Amino acid sequence: MFPESCTDYGYEACKATSDWLLEQAPVRPLVGIVCGSGLGSLAGMLKDQKVFMYNDIPNFPQSTVHGHAGRLVFGTLKGKPCVCMQGRFHLYEGYPIHKITMPMRIFKLLGVQVVILTNAAGGLNQDYKVGDIMVIKDHINFPGFAGNNPLCGPNDERFGTRFPCMSDAYDRQLRQLAQEVGAELGYSNFLKEGVYSVLGGPSFETIAECRMLNRMGADAVGMSTVHEVIVARHSGIRVFALSLISNKAVMDYTSEEKANHEEVLETGEQRAQQLVKLVSTLVSRISQPADL
Repeated sequence: MFPESCTDYGYEACKATSDWLLEQAPVRPLVGIVCGSGLGSLAGMLKDQKVFMYNDIPNFPQSTVHGHAGRLVFGTLKGKPCVCMQGRFHLYEGYPIHKITMPMRIFKLLGVQVVILTNAAGGLNQDYKVGDIMVIKDHINFPGFAGNNPLCGPNDERFGTRFPCMSDAYDRQLRQLAQEVGAELGYSNFLKEGVYSVLGGPSFETIAECRMLNRMGADAVGMSTVHEVIVARHSGIRVFALSLISNKAVMDYTSEEKANHEEVLETGEQRAQQLVKLVSTLVSRISQPADL
């Protein structure tokens, strides 16, 4: 079992929340979708919606960031049962890392088999442009280097093994499928694939930090997603994740550019229609039970 400080995020708390949701939800979801900053419109693609405000869900964290609506939406997409988080949780909001990743464990207990995570990120790769979509193939977990990992503490085998593998964290088949779908939709000129690095935030990165991250092999940098990926994979959920490059990281000391949250939200709004099309088509292609 979890230590006393973690009981609010442990198996019994997650089970109570998932049972409460399943009693009221119209579907038992097979796909979970997490909307990042400015990308909440992804939830609008679900049909026959049932909406729960985060503050009405037992044990659920509350979203405090502008651009995160704080709603859990159940419905169907291309006939496939889904659940969508309009807004996620971050370390910089002050939540313990076990709390911000709790929704992934609730997803598992709801029956989710594939999770699609989206985020807005700063572009480190100099070939990237604002508005590009990066399919994440790997990550660098900097908070984890300091021991801030969502799997720290006693392991509960009801969720997963003590030492889960992360070399296959981002599902290769789903990544390939996304590239095929992107080509069919005519998105190849702005659909990339790369490595996502996570920092704690909420301050944006310094020039020196961006240079270091880029030299270490990171193509984009953000403040979310990785912790959720680790817990999802620990729970046996397949993961697909993408970053919307909402701004270019500043790596030149002579530059007058400054990263800001308004630019992040604006870029999300501009690219929203293509993101919805990409994600919805991807989900339609994994609709057969054999693919799950």
